Amino acid sequence: MDGIHDLGGMEGFGPIPIEGGDADFADIEAWEQRMWALNSQMQVDGVTIDWFRHGIERMVPADYLSFAYFNKWCANYLMLLLDNGVISMEDVRRGTTGDRSAPAPAPTLGDVLATVRKSNRSFAVDQEQPPAFMPGEPVRTLAHIRSDHTRLPRYARGVEGTILTHHGSHLLPDEGAKGRHAGTHLYSVCFKATDLWGSDANPRDTVTLDLWEPYLVPA
Repeated sequence: MDGIHDLGGMEGFGPIPIEGGDADFADIEAWEQRMWALNSQMQVDGVTIDWFRHGIERMVPADYLSFAYFNKWCANYLMLLLDNGVISMEDVRRGTTGDRSAPAPAPTLGDVLATVRKSNRSFAVDQEQPPAFMPGEPVRTLAHIRSDHTRLPRYARGVEGTILTHHGSHLLPDEGAKGRHAGTHLYSVCFKATDLWGSDANPRDTVTLDLWEPYLVPA
């Protein structure tokens, strides 16, 4: 999907303000801390990490460029909860669901650790089909992507690279964004910076991307 989110290699947005290192979590706004907490506790049936990412990609471009990081999360969760029928627009206007339940008890440290362990899962899947490419083999990325959600950035399309590593088979984000559980072979592909950015790039530099097999063809 060629949306405003795919900014790699684009120009004309002005300098990036750098004020120092990352902000400490204790220093961010209270509503941002609350959004992080809600994200760690909220479970929405059918929502995968790829559907979550694709929801943010579908934001109105002006909103995407102007919303703060956790503001994007907040708007996206609103869409996901409405889309899944967990809440209604009437609930949103009212500020609460019609049936307010008692507050959940505060989780213990053991509860938090159990949640983290549960979420720490592998996205590797079994695949009977052998890999189409081997390390050291030249490949070319697709020039055109028709998927609504893809992990192939726009700046790396139609470019020749070299297979660096084969990681086995992993869930394909393009399908995960549609709620489908399908895997295919995943590779690390190395590209020359000059092939991506032109002759002004440092010829000693390379860029390595993790790309799924459907994004690649033999060079």
